[in-house]
Amino acid sequence: MEEVRPTRAELLERRAQIGLAQQGMDLLKQKRDALLIEFMGVMDETLRLSESLQKNVSEAQYSLTIAKAVDGAVAVRSASLATKGEIVVDMSGTKIMGVAVPVVTKGDSPIKSSFTRGYSVTGVSSRVDETADKFERILDVIIEYADIETRLKRLGEEINKTNRRVNALEQVTVPALREQVAYIRQTLDERAREDLFRLKKVKKKIESKKKAAQTG
Repeated sequence: MEEVRPTRAELLERRAQIGLAQQGMDLLKQKRDALLIEFMGVMDETLRLSESLQKNVSEAQYSLTIAKAVDGAVAVRSASLATKGEIVVDMSGTKIMGVAVPVVTKGDSPIKSSFTRGYSVTGVSSRVDETADKFERILDVIIEYADIETRLKRLGEEINKTNRRVNALEQVTVPALREQVAYIRQTLDERAREDLFRLKKVKKKIESKKKAAQTG
């Protein structure tokens, strides 16, 4: 146990510290519960985007297989090499329950038209064009997924951090303070009993002396 001075002032201070610790614990629990609600909502969105990503990848792979089989791998590769452009994303930030969370957004949509991909529209088949479109849709979902996954990770970290603080207060700080309060009260009670015993003893002596003086 931490060394504690068994005084009434110390007792009052420790009780005040318990009150503050309990208030802080209650606030942290409220924050944790609010973050959990937000986390579950983000989790649902993460699962939705994950399923969407898997579906888009499956469809893109199927389109690519058909295009290679019908148009030939050389034609598909030629179209891919002719494709131009870049993927632009914007990074910013927001706050959820006071927690800083990065935000990833699309600068421009990665989904292009047949006329803006860089290859000649008349030089490729509809199958190759469809394959390009489906792979662009994968990129579109990946950007959304990156944003939501980053948010999910940040919220999860903050929930764990808040939970550790709650546990520290609930299982370590408050019990330790209560133990100190019990020790101080016990010591003060023992002192009070000793003082009372001494007073009775002194009173008895005084009464004995007074009685002796009256009989003398």
